[in-house]
This record gives sequence, C-alpha cells and structure tokens, in this order.
Amino acid sequence: MFLVLSVITAIPLLAFWLLNKLEYYRIKQFAAWPQPKPSRVWGHMKDLNAFISRGEPNRHIDYVFAEIKAHLGNPPLYFLDPRPIQHPMGIVCNHEIAEQIARSSKQFPYGMTKTPTLQAYKYLLGPHSILTSEGDEWKSLRKRFNPGFAPQHLLTLLPCILDKTGPFFEALDRYAQSGEEFSLAETCTNLTFDIIGAVTMDEDLGAQLPIEKQSEMVKLYHELAASYYRKPSVRAKVLNPLMIWHQYTLARRLNAIIKNHIKRKFTELKEASTNGKKSRSVLALSLQNIEQLDARVLDQTCDQLKTFLFAGHDTTSILLQWAFYELSRTPRALESIRRELDDVFGPDPSPAVVRDKLLAPNGEELLTKLQYTSAVIKEILRLYPSSGTGRFVPKGSGVYIQLPDGRSLCIDGVLMYNCETLIHRDEAVYGEAKDDFVPERWLGDTGACRIPSSAWRPFERGPRSCIGQGLATIEAQVILACVVRRYEFVKIGLGEVARDSTGEPILNPRGQYEVKSQLFNTMQVTAKPVDGTMMKVKLSSGGR
Repeated sequence: MFLVLSVITAIPLLAFWLLNKLEYYRIKQFAAWPQPKPSRVWGHMKDLNAFISRGEPNRHIDYVFAEIKAHLGNPPLYFLDPRPIQHPMGIVCNHEIAEQIARSSKQFPYGMTKTPTLQAYKYLLGPHSILTSEGDEWKSLRKRFNPGFAPQHLLTLLPCILDKTGPFFEALDRYAQSGEEFSLAETCTNLTFDIIGAVTMDEDLGAQLPIEKQSEMVKLYHELAASYYRKPSVRAKVLNPLMIWHQYTLARRLNAIIKNHIKRKFTELKEASTNGKKSRSVLALSLQNIEQLDARVLDQTCDQLKTFLFAGHDTTSILLQWAFYELSRTPRALESIRRELDDVFGPDPSPAVVRDKLLAPNGEELLTKLQYTSAVIKEILRLYPSSGTGRFVPKGSGVYIQLPDGRSLCIDGVLMYNCETLIHRDEAVYGEAKDDFVPERWLGDTGACRIPSSAWRPFERGPRSCIGQGLATIEAQVILACVVRRYEFVKIGLGEVARDSTGEPILNPRGQYEVKSQLFNTMQVTAKPVDGTMMKVKLSSGGR
C-alpha cells in the first residue's frame, strides 16, 4: 500500500519536474533571443514546417530563413529550436555578428569549431578534410596546402586552365548551331571538374568527354555526390543504413583510385628531383617536403583531393551559371563587360584570341585590368553564395557575442549559422537594391557609402576562409573573358524573359528584363539553380 501511494505521489511530482524542464528548455533558456513564439512541446519545429510548406518545396532552406527573418521584423540574428532533431540554431543575418563567429580569438585561435552536421558528408569529403578538421591537424593541413593556392602560383597555372576550356567552347558552338536546349549546369560542371583535376592533381579527368569515356574517378565521384541529392533531409540519409553502405562502398572505391594516383605522383616527384621535370600542381607542391608517404599522409592527402574536387568544381560552376544568367537579362551590365573586354583584349571576341593574349609574356597582368568583370563576379557571389558556414561551441564554454544594440548573448551549445544569403542582402548595408544585380556597386571607393569588407563573405572570412577562393576567381575571369562577347544565352523555363506583344523583352525600372517566373536555388549539398539552368545559346550578332 505504501509503495502504491509513493508511486501515485511521484507521478505528479515527475510531471511537474518535466513541465519545469520543458518550460526552461523551450521558453526560458533562450528567451533573450529574437525568435518565433516557441511551443513547449515542439519548440519551433511546427513553425519551421509551416514556413517550409508555404513556398516552393524544392527551394533552398536559406529562402525559408529569409521569410522567418522578415516575419520577425528583420533582427540581426534569431533563434530556432528544432530539438531533438537538431541542435538549437542561431541564424546570423548581420555581418558584424558573423565576423565574431568566424574570426580567431584567444579561446579559438583557428576560429570556432565547425558544425558537427558536416560529419554527414564524411564519405564525400573524407574524415581528414580541411573543411572539417580542427586544431593542430587543420593548421598543419592549411600550411601544407597553402603554397598550391598562393596567388602568384595560381597565375602560373593559366595555361592549364585555358587548356581545358576548348571542349567547353566546342560544346557551346554545337548548341548554338543546333538551337537545342541544354543544361548549363552540366556543361559548366564538367568544365570546372576538368580544371580542378588538372590544377590540383595534374591529371586529365576527361569530365567533358561522353560519359563512357570519362575517367573512373569522375564517374565514381559523381555517383557519390549524387547520393547526397536524393532526399531533402541529410538526417534522413544518415539514418538510412542502405544509403550509408552505398556511400561507404563508393567512397572506398574512389579512395583507392585517388591513393594510387597520389603514390604515382609521389614517385614521379622523387624522380623529378634528379631529371628536373617538376609538376606544379597543388598535389605536387603539397608532397615536396614529404620524405615518406606513410598511411596517415596518404589518407590526409586523399581527403584533401576529394575536398578540392568537391569545392573546387562546385563553387565556380554555380558562379558561372548565375553570371551567364544575370548578364543575359541585364543589358546594361552585358554591354559594360563587353566594352571592358574589347578595351583589354581587342575587338576580336574569339576565345582563341583571348587565350593567346593571356598566354603571351606578362599576359596574366591583363586579368588585373578586368575591373568590371571582377565586379560582376563579386556581385554574383554576393547574390548567390554557394553555402554559408556553421560553427558550434560546447556547453560551458562561456562564449558571448555582442549584438549591434550592445546586448550580449551566450552561444554555448547553439549551432551558429552564418547565413551568407541573408548577410549579403542586408538592406542596412546594400540599400533598397539589395536583391538586384548591380555590379557597379563594387567599382571605385564609394566613401561614406563604402560596403564594409565583412559584409561580403562568400568564401567566409577569418582563419578558416576558403583556401581556393583565388583559383575560383581566376577561373571565372578567364571563362567570362572568353565567353560573354562570343555567345548570347537565353534562359528557358524558370527565369525566362517576359516579352511584350511585339516580342521584345520588357525592361523594368532597374535596368533588367522582366521574367515570367523566378529562378531560384535548391539544396544539393550546396546551393544550386533548381532546374540545372536550362538554356539556349547563340552566337552574338556581328561576330560577338
């Protein structure tokens, strides 16, 4: 009887304790943060699902975060509670806060710890990836691979980059002649994959060849990457044992091929020390001071090459797709970039002419004259960053960030997401034209209206900024210089230009053609145009 009474008494006490816990975790713990009204049971999961359900189901999560930000009155950051599905999240919308997250500090000399959610991509990147490694391992990797991405060294690789553009122009010529629709995403991705393979590994991957002629490395990589596209939820993939096994087996086969390549290049490098024939690839430079290729060095090198293949081809491909699209619907910008290229390379728009001038003695100096072209690249990266960054500090770390209004918030145990899409479209920085393609905003010193350097961060900032950002910029400069005067792109489907009753495109007050529907990004590990950027292309009039 006593036991029964004890249980009866304990039940309401336990319920009261649980309710107090819920009250703390859902309501009180992060009450100082801007946030939607939380549910004691669901946190913000129901609200988040409601926002997701309101729009295009395939849109990138950053668009959802933008809608929540607007709903909350545009705070500089806000809190979302998806527990227990995910860590509590802080969505960073302000560049000053983002800078605090990314910079080095006494407590975190190499920047705050990367988000644990990146482990979902361990087979794609490898367990020793420079993207996910921490502490001394990260420092050692960065030091070892930095020489291959040094600006002056990258300029010596111009012949290598230009050599891979030939098949790209041949493909565009075929599409121009046939008038058929094609996926610009596929065409650009194959090009940038070939370039990153040549630059990092001194290897012809054959990514622009028909699929049956592509290298086994390309086929395996694309199959592995595609395995991360098949479901909308990364967590769903992680919890699917068949998917995990599939990714594991693909990664093991890919690793074997890459490691054999590393061993071969290491042998060639040692032989070159006597015959004088030295490769200047990123891989070769990273192996220069390695005396013995032990298992750990081999594993680390393999994982970096996988990381460079992923990040190196993806970012530039996305950049090019959006650049060709925005230029195709912004006649003012297209005319400006063409005029600059005429001034720098002469009136002949042939890619062969541009190539010859870039490969001439001191030809790389011509890239420094491409001010408007660089502004186009910078504006595309502002509007369409391929990813943000997530950082996480454990509970009990005692880490605080300061808000623009002077208040401080503890971020212990919160997954902080620097949402570049929101930071790059902050009206307080970019004004009413924050959503518009305006390359001119980057030209010259605008004095009091100058854009803060921390408000542009597509490659992130601080010690963990992207090691390959210089390569991505040079690639984009070279390809744009060769393409934009010879070809004219016409978007098909999403983002297609609207026309009036006479068939002429309709120019809006912002100097862009109106579109029938909006082209938007979807989530495929990174942010990519949802439709593969379907296009038609034609040779520009007058030989341009």
